[in-house]
Amino acid sequence: MIIATSIVLAITSVLMVILVLMHKGKGGGLSDMFGGGISSSLGGSSVVERNLDRLTIGVGLVWVASIVVLGLLFKSKGVG
Repeated sequence: MIIATSIVLAITSVLMVILVLMHKGKGGGLSDMFGGGISSSLGGSSVVERNLDRLTIGVGLVWVASIVVLGLLFKSKGVG
């Protein structure tokens, strides 16, 4: 069970990084420094942004849940 939860945590961690980097920058931050300030016709759709927000929140919830479950599993096993 610990191995399966660790795998889920690793996969959702990578997905979180990718999803956060896909978000459109709000301006004035690091995203502008690396070319995020250039307007793109692909990233301007509000439907795409809304779906990306929902997907990011969903993956984030799974990520947090896997951390909590992994902590409880380690605590019950007496590890740490």
